[in-house]
Amino acid sequence: MDKTDSLKRFGVSLPADLLDEFDVKLKEKMYANRSEAIRDLIRDFLIVEKWEASDEEVYGSLTLIYDHEKRGISDKLTDIQHDDHAHIVSTMHIHLDKHNCMEMMAIRGKAKEVRRIADRLISTKGVKHGKLVMTAL
Repeated sequence: MDKTDSLKRFGVSLPADLLDEFDVKLKEKMYANRSEAIRDLIRDFLIVEKWEASDEEVYGSLTLIYDHEKRGISDKLTDIQHDDHAHIVSTMHIHLDKHNCMEMMAIRGKAKEVRRIADRLISTKGVKHGKLVMTAL
């Protein structure tokens, strides 16, 4: 069976301004067409659903931004990482400017464990921003 034989077409109704914004992003991301972008969005959606519902091992990349001059923040973040040392694979610390640091961590474990660790780190008083990206094999 030819791959094109298994393709299905469907229509989507969107507000014009939303489609315009989407088209701008498609050009920025260098997508050849809307179909390619929508396929990527669907794949991403399905993989997130898969790892959130499964017991398989997932891998996460956590990025934190914080002001290192906030009293005790560095020690708190290090303590949390040591509490879950079995799941923290690696960390990288970057000095962004005189006050701000970025900490990036590779985390592995069951999705619930990775999410719990990330939520604990992100919610630490003094963290300005945190973002977890997870994936599964």
